[in-house]
Amino acid sequence: MDTNNTDSRLKEQVLELETTLSQLIAVSERLFDENQSLKAKESQLIKERAELHAKNDKIRTQVEAMIQRLKAMENA
Repeated sequence: MDTNNTDSRLKEQVLELETTLSQLIAVSERLFDENQSLKAKESQLIKERAELHAKNDKIRTQVEAMIQRLKAMENA
């Protein structure tokens, strides 16, 4: 009788472990997917940031050139 009870308890514990393991695997997969998504988003944001810096530099150069032309017109 005691071994029957022990076997039953062991089966319960194995089922609990399987359930917990399944949940951990699901969480791990979800976190992996989320991490991949965040990495892709980060990459896109880095690219956009670089493009904005390039545009900003181009506009700064154009404004500086306009200022130089205005100064030259003043002095002429």
